[in-house]
Amino acid sequence: MRKLMISLLLIASTVPAVAQSTRPPANNDANTPAVNAPNSPANPNAPVAGANSFTEAQAKARIEEKGFKNVSSLKKDKDGVWRGNASQNGKTVNVSLDFQGNVVAK
Repeated sequence: MRKLMISLLLIASTVPAVAQSTRPPANNDANTPAVNAPNSPANPNAPVAGANSFTEAQAKARIEEKGFKNVSSLKKDKDGVWRGNASQNGKTVNVSLDFQGNVVAK
């Protein structure tokens, strides 16, 4: 009975390792981080849809770091993109922040 239990434990401990090795990587390009550094260039496809973990306060701070002022009306849309209004060079613009940290103004 003891040998059977030890055998089962050994088999059970190898199953998770096999399952992990067959999954593709979350990010195929290791040079593209999930979240960009504040001063990194924006993704040319931004804003990118995806699960966004930025809080409203973090989104506002990130947008302000890019030089926008009076950030307001921030709402996370169905694609996980924070969208709102801000001023830039004396003009009101629509801004967005995606899960990668890309800030886009239109």
